[in-house]
Amino acid sequence: MGPVLAGVLQLLALIGALALAYIPLGNYMAKVYSSDKHWRIEKWVYKGIGANPDAEMTWPAYLRGVLAFSTVGVLFLYLLQRLQGILPGSLGFDSVNPAQSFNTAVSFVTNTNWQSYYGEQTMGHVVQTAGLAVQNFVSAAVGIAVAVALVRGFARSRTGELGNFWSDLVRGTIRILVPGAFIAAIVLVACGAIQNFSGIHEVGQFMGGHQQWNGGAVASQEAIKEFGTNGGGIFNANSAHPFENPGPFTNLFEIFLLLVIPFSLTRTFGVIVGSVKQGYAILATMFTIWLGFVALMMATEFAHHGAALQAAGGAMEGKETRFGVGSSSIFAVSTTLTSTGAVDSFHSSFTGLGGGIAILGMQLGEIAPGGTGSGLYGMLIMAVIAVFIAGLMVGRTPEYLGKKIGTREIKLAACYILITPALVLIFTAASMALPTPPHSMLNSGAHGFSEVLYAFSSAANNNGSAFAGLNANTDWFNTMTGLAMLLGRFLPMVFVLALAGSLAEQKPVPETAGTLRTEKPLFTGLLVGAILIITGLTYFPALALGPLAEGLAS
Repeated sequence: MGPVLAGVLQLLALIGALALAYIPLGNYMAKVYSSDKHWRIEKWVYKGIGANPDAEMTWPAYLRGVLAFSTVGVLFLYLLQRLQGILPGSLGFDSVNPAQSFNTAVSFVTNTNWQSYYGEQTMGHVVQTAGLAVQNFVSAAVGIAVAVALVRGFARSRTGELGNFWSDLVRGTIRILVPGAFIAAIVLVACGAIQNFSGIHEVGQFMGGHQQWNGGAVASQEAIKEFGTNGGGIFNANSAHPFENPGPFTNLFEIFLLLVIPFSLTRTFGVIVGSVKQGYAILATMFTIWLGFVALMMATEFAHHGAALQAAGGAMEGKETRFGVGSSSIFAVSTTLTSTGAVDSFHSSFTGLGGGIAILGMQLGEIAPGGTGSGLYGMLIMAVIAVFIAGLMVGRTPEYLGKKIGTREIKLAACYILITPALVLIFTAASMALPTPPHSMLNSGAHGFSEVLYAFSSAANNNGSAFAGLNANTDWFNTMTGLAMLLGRFLPMVFVLALAGSLAEQKPVPETAGTLRTEKPLFTGLLVGAILIITGLTYFPALALGPLAEGLAS
């Protein structure tokens, strides 16, 4: 079997698995967030934190809950790293320095999981399990909660209430993420991923020195890393490490995990708003972009230029022979389009155009299908923009799901789509203009610029992957990427929740013959076009200086 055919068959198997999970998981999540009953363990949690799960919240109250919870998470994780040197199970590692502690705390709380450190040489068992793993669960739950609040804004009318943040947070964690990650961890352990709390072991000589490996609760961390679209691994090699990702089956299984919730949330959306066809329209948009990017990535990485690439069956530099070009391409596209950031290959070693595809995937705004929750609310914001454009074309007030998109709504949507590109481009420009940051670049020229552009595209879009040629463990990059992650996560949430509150206060607009049918293929095409055009106009000059210049020169 040739490598191209193997890649296509893996892609078809993945699509089949996602299709089988779509309806049951989507319906289950809709039931979770629509139920008025609380599990006993949930009641214990509410009592412990002093929350009333039945009290409805307006959007400012919901936002305060998100920000308060996330602030506590950042402070706790920061202190845990600073105290690591005196904690048990630290494996002898010292406390993490202040700049890197700040960066890592922000990274995991914002669901970015950007890592400017070697995990197996920096973090002990306590920080990994009590700190990073916990945030992998709750940061994903926060994203889903905000998405559900926006969906309720479309579904409800004549009320400013969007549900209860604490109830949504706890239910998402206990009813969805914990059971899913538990099952996934068992599968990974059965397939060879390690799960222990062992210390550091010498495993032999390597290039004249001793090679050492430490254990860890790897399978459980890997499971929620993918299932919650987090991306931060215990080992620096991430999902290319055999302890995290033993073979071709686990590689495909991990891709399935990082895609299944974002895609299935479109079904949840359709069920809650009372029209599964609307969910299918959003799904079709996400799937079209994802599949198109996979096809482009495979085409660039399977391109045979020279005898070496022909012998290898594609651009194998930086890729695991266990996975090959096809599976690595699917993983690279899926992780950069879902805000996961996990990697099973070295993105900096992809072809020039292949690296550009990975960057562009993040710059779309992590919406195809995006992160847990963030993908859905990002795509719904783009849908609001698309119906506004359609309204301008035909000269009528735009409507979406029975709600008028007026001045307030379009301003909030516009602010949402402007904030992340502003962060990416401003921080990238500053890093290239100042004298010190460029010293962190491994490469010069177009590829070196791509390293910096990739870093801030990843941070501001809460992805977390990296070209890895950039030395990001400096005070500048730890601080600036930390700020980009914070602002890129929570400023958009402000606009999402404000939009949700504005929509929930409206009364439904009756459908007429002139209403744009947003469940039809025509709207899907309009939405795909709007996303690509807006992103292209925003980022094309920067992409032309980096990956496009490199790709066309090679």
